[in-house]
Amino acid sequence: MSQVRLIDADSHISEVADLWTSRVPAKFADQVPRMVRGADGRDVWVLDGETIGVVGRSAPVDWAGFPPEYPPRIDDIHPAAHNAAERIKYLDHAGIWAQVLYPNVAGFGAQRFLRIADPELKLLAVRAWNDFLHEEWISESPERLLPTLSLPFWDVADSVAEIERGAGLGFRGILFTGEPQRFGFPYLGDRHWDPVYAAAQAHRMPIHFHIGGAETGSEAQPRMAAHGYQGAMTYGAVSLFLKNGVQTADLLTSGVLERFPELKFVSVESGIGWLPFTLEACDYHWTRSGRGAGASQLLPSELFRRQVYSTFWFEEIAPHHLLDVLPVDNILFETDFPHITCLYENIEETIATGLKYVPEETRHKFLWDNSAKLYGIAAPPADWRS
Repeated sequence: MSQVRLIDADSHISEVADLWTSRVPAKFADQVPRMVRGADGRDVWVLDGETIGVVGRSAPVDWAGFPPEYPPRIDDIHPAAHNAAERIKYLDHAGIWAQVLYPNVAGFGAQRFLRIADPELKLLAVRAWNDFLHEEWISESPERLLPTLSLPFWDVADSVAEIERGAGLGFRGILFTGEPQRFGFPYLGDRHWDPVYAAAQAHRMPIHFHIGGAETGSEAQPRMAAHGYQGAMTYGAVSLFLKNGVQTADLLTSGVLERFPELKFVSVESGIGWLPFTLEACDYHWTRSGRGAGASQLLPSELFRRQVYSTFWFEEIAPHHLLDVLPVDNILFETDFPHITCLYENIEETIATGLKYVPEETRHKFLWDNSAKLYGIAAPPADWRS
């Protein structure tokens, strides 16, 4: 059993087969995401006749094979990937008190729900997902399992209503896309979104931009054909990290943080090495672009320190060489369980290596204090893991 004790700011749930089909009216059962077993024996998710996810690909942890080989069926993946009680057992084993949870199937910004044409069904599908999280995960351990609330972001009024509902169900954060304009909606700073921001601020629910939350996946297969699996996966990861840096710059210069000074945002699974350059570049160009009437008197980097966070897991260079310029009160540790590059049975070693030059007070901020403050997580009982 690991000796570390931490809060994990990013992990994922592998959705169960009947998640949507059991929670929408029967007439819609063939129009929502469904798990099917193909002729090759692999479990995949389909929607509108297209494959939108491969079950084993999102949960290869503890699998004896090596990518691009994946567990073929849901029964072959780690039980903690899809079962809340098993997740708690795993957290105890790994020394993780609490864990923030994200989806797989509907996309990391809920953008795949846009594939559903019927407006009524789109809303039902989002609510079904959130109901599943409440019924199966939050209810298992509300102080330790912290799923993020998905929104029907294509409809502001419905989104506000879902935030109000989710706050009552125990959700402590909101999942959102960092680039709504990619789907034909207004930019982050447009007043169109102000009711969503106001509701999130009122309920003290941070808004999360998970990497990949604005992606359509249109490039993945052609790039894989041209560059191979390993090349495409590596490019895709780095591209998504830096994309979140761009989304963060957009947020910092959008006016949103000035209008909603108590609202928090989190850049999820994007790392932290890009932060010093991004914040410096934002400040440099902000001060040289003129300040019109009503412009913020705070620099983008100051807004970041006041309201924005970012998560990391594998990095060694940033905690070692950039600590004096990193916003240490805004950095959260994660494991990304059960994804392909997650920390699994090496959490303690990764922390020992990556944070060995970090002062103990700052180390504690990364592993516990910052997340505890952001999400309102109480300390575990004294006899936890006794």
